[in-house]
Amino acid sequence: MAFFLETLMGGLMAGMLYSLVALGFVLIFKASGVFNFAQGAMVLFAALAMARFSEWIPQYLGLDNPVLSNLLAFFIAGAIMFAVAWVIERLVLRHLVNQEGTTLLMATLGIAYFMEGVGQGLFGNDIYQINIGMPKDPVLVLESVFEGGVLINKEDLIAAGIAAALVAALTLFFQKTSTGRALRAVADDHQAAQSIGIPLNRIWVIVWCVAGLVALVAGMIWGSKLGVQFTLATVALRALPVIILGGLTSVPGAIIGGLIIGVGEKLSEVYIGPMVGGGIEIWFSYVLALVFLLFRPQGLFGEKIIDRV
Repeated sequence: MAFFLETLMGGLMAGMLYSLVALGFVLIFKASGVFNFAQGAMVLFAALAMARFSEWIPQYLGLDNPVLSNLLAFFIAGAIMFAVAWVIERLVLRHLVNQEGTTLLMATLGIAYFMEGVGQGLFGNDIYQINIGMPKDPVLVLESVFEGGVLINKEDLIAAGIAAALVAALTLFFQKTSTGRALRAVADDHQAAQSIGIPLNRIWVIVWCVAGLVALVAGMIWGSKLGVQFTLATVALRALPVIILGGLTSVPGAIIGGLIIGVGEKLSEVYIGPMVGGGIEIWFSYVLALVFLLFRPQGLFGEKIIDRV
């Protein structure tokens, strides 16, 4: 039972990180109807900025305090992601209002390749570490309940807590603020929102800024665990089954879908993997997403697809 709980907790914590990446897809799709293929590149770009500035600040400013250096690097990387969002809206999205979804999709593919290339040019292409002080040691819990206790990685626990706090903050932002309500209005109907005076261009800048912030937090956590390298851009591929499962228009769906995928990957690898030679964790989420596409294409919490003829 203790081993099962360890596996379950590991899956839940991995699922929170998947949810964090999937959240960027959902936010941009809800506000603009665009499936943002650049989300993985945004995670990579933000992580590179964080990693490099956390190195450069102590080097050039002579700061010995790692906490202060990381805070400054975080704010600088956040400002860069906000600037990226403004440039994307100004140079790309503004000229594609009311265009076909395919056109917008191709635009995000171009943005993805551009950001990967610019990131490599500005920050280098080596493997970098992000040390934000998260403990790497495991901790034993529930020793009085199970013999030997349940082993949990502190870093995974803190990362899951950060992801959960960010998700809760974004939920409050969308539900309780006037800007959040405007975002939801734009998500429902672009033209109707424009007709009542909601500035579509400003809303798109805000939602890309929020997605950039989410990408920065996701990049920091993934970079702290695995290092920052250009394969980090493929982390978006791990989020695709999450949004298919939870629904492309649902923030709660992104969270619950991520948890289901994370737990399913870990449990299937441990309990079913030995029967089929292992490797289930790599493809389990995609098979589950395929099943949902066949029987419930809108996902668990997505809006029902209605074909108008």
